[in-house]
Amino acid sequence: MPRPILPAPSIRRRAAALALAAWLVCGAAWGRNAEARIERIETAAATLADVRVSLAWSEAAGYGQLRLRADRLDTVPGYTLRQLDWRCELRSRSGGQWRCAGPVRSSGGGMDLAVSLDDGDLEALLEGGGTRASLVRLESAPDTWEIDLAGVPLAWLQQLLAQAWPEGRLTAGSAGADLRLHTPEDRPVELAGTLAVADAGFDSEDGRFAGEELVARLELQATFGEQPAFSIDGTLSGGGLLLGPAYLALEDRDIGLAIQAADGPGGWSLPAWRWDDPGILQVQGSARLPAAAGPDLALEFDVPALGPLGRHYLDGLLALAGLGGMRLEGAAGGSLMLADGALEQAWLRLDSVDVADGAGRFAFDAVDGGLRFSAGAPVQDSLAWDSGRLHAIALGPTRLPLYSAGGELWLATPATLDLLGGQARLDMFRLRPPRAGEPLELGFGLALEALDVGALAAALDWPAFTGELSGSIPDARYVDGRLELAGGMEMSLFGGEVRASGLSMERPFGVAPTLNADVRLADIDLAALTGAFEIGGMTGRLDGRIDGLRLLDWRPVAFDAWLVTDPSHRERQRISQRAVQDISSVGDASLVGSLQGRLIGLFDDFGYSRLGIGCVLRDEVCSMRGLRPAVNDGFVIVAGSGLPHLSVVGYNRRVDWPTLVERLAGLGKGDVKPVVE
Repeated sequence: MPRPILPAPSIRRRAAALALAAWLVCGAAWGRNAEARIERIETAAATLADVRVSLAWSEAAGYGQLRLRADRLDTVPGYTLRQLDWRCELRSRSGGQWRCAGPVRSSGGGMDLAVSLDDGDLEALLEGGGTRASLVRLESAPDTWEIDLAGVPLAWLQQLLAQAWPEGRLTAGSAGADLRLHTPEDRPVELAGTLAVADAGFDSEDGRFAGEELVARLELQATFGEQPAFSIDGTLSGGGLLLGPAYLALEDRDIGLAIQAADGPGGWSLPAWRWDDPGILQVQGSARLPAAAGPDLALEFDVPALGPLGRHYLDGLLALAGLGGMRLEGAAGGSLMLADGALEQAWLRLDSVDVADGAGRFAFDAVDGGLRFSAGAPVQDSLAWDSGRLHAIALGPTRLPLYSAGGELWLATPATLDLLGGQARLDMFRLRPPRAGEPLELGFGLALEALDVGALAAALDWPAFTGELSGSIPDARYVDGRLELAGGMEMSLFGGEVRASGLSMERPFGVAPTLNADVRLADIDLAALTGAFEIGGMTGRLDGRIDGLRLLDWRPVAFDAWLVTDPSHRERQRISQRAVQDISSVGDASLVGSLQGRLIGLFDDFGYSRLGIGCVLRDEVCSMRGLRPAVNDGFVIVAGSGLPHLSVVGYNRRVDWPTLVERLAGLGKGDVKPVVE
């Protein structure tokens, strides 16, 4: 019956390998079968738990069969194997050399392991499936382990990653390394060397961080203990990185990367880090990542060329803000400082920057100057541009003097710019970035003076309106994607006035912006209005209202409108035959008045006493009404006056809104035909 030679409860540190080797040598020397069960073997490089060793030695053959099983193997870099089972053929050589080689199995798969002992020198080689890992420890340098890795799956480092980033997962890739593991008795274990990574992939449990097809070559130094620390310095290239809402397209560029990091009682600190993407972006700074508070961050950045920065770094962020496809040219730089996750200081420098929205909504040329923000002491700067554009509306040059203190940025003095033959004046501007759970807040005051409505109509490809636009918004406030505008806008249009109040916008700079307003019309000259829209001639004055107007992506989706001629107007009210026909064509209306209806072709125009039409738009259907009810569930749109007495009556009370818009657009082109009964 085999007798255990070494029934030790545990073997620790440097003596572990030598003690186990002595046990094997004694068993072989005595020509005896032997078994041992060891609770724990601790070495500087690894720890084995619940170890069972058996040796069947053949004295005649001069070698034995060794089997080593362990419930768990934990390595210093953080990789763990379970249910380890190694079977090998143990042979002795002259000079006290021993070697054992054979297959090793574990819960992670199988490979071949060879271990050699030579008077205190230890060498181990693990290989299989394209992976090779060797470990060498010399008696002359007992605290140093030389580690050589090739084709090692990055998944082996998952537990090492988990020490610094518990939510991170390594999903693909392999690594090679030339490392030195230093294991002094009285100091933490140290690891240093070169690490090469190919086709790496990772992600996070919440999906906010990920990487694919990454290639890196790094110089690594790490210390393991109660307060682990590491530093890396090298290059990164390959596919792309997802960092929150930002996607970085690396496209095989060699990017310089350096990080120093240390864990402590208050969390991780990064005394220095650097990101160097030559010709595109250079960033350097420091950070602290406490476990129970927001991060502290200080960084400086330089952007020699904004164009590549937009393509490789900003496209994802801009698309989320509804600004996809934005064109950027010029250079920029600046700095940023966070304390407990809150913005403390920021500076953005712009040098000859051109900005153009991909959807053509705005553009600014030759933007120069700076933006400074301070949560404490006052700072000031200014921003200026040579020209700009909002849709097709040209903006003149301007300069914005800016001032910041106490966590706010505001306009130091009013700024004006030339606009549509008049002026726009920014009287007030105030910005408070997000802080302590509160959202971003933006306020401004704007005044418009004598803008040419004709120039506005031409720029927006509208009919040939005439008049002037003036007004003021003394206090506008933007919070949580919604823009509320106090005051209102007034427009001198077609000899009358149009006033908008109750203005508000949702997602003004995002996808599918909405506008809400109430509109009032007074004394609009119908002769000028019908002439601009080319729908025949009318005389008189028009009043009206459009309540609850809602535009989605600048197209009407809801309103309650009522347009009616001004009963107090004393001028002669006439309507041309062309206008009667066009109104009938658009509104599915009919000419009424028996004999007069048949005589329409004999007259160029007709007198009328009143015009009135209403529409309530909901779900792309316009519910129509007129001045009064008519027979057969009709409604009077135009009430005749004099001879011939001609009225226009509508019968379709529910009109498809897209069809109505199409008919209106076709009036001036002669694309619609009148309905005459």
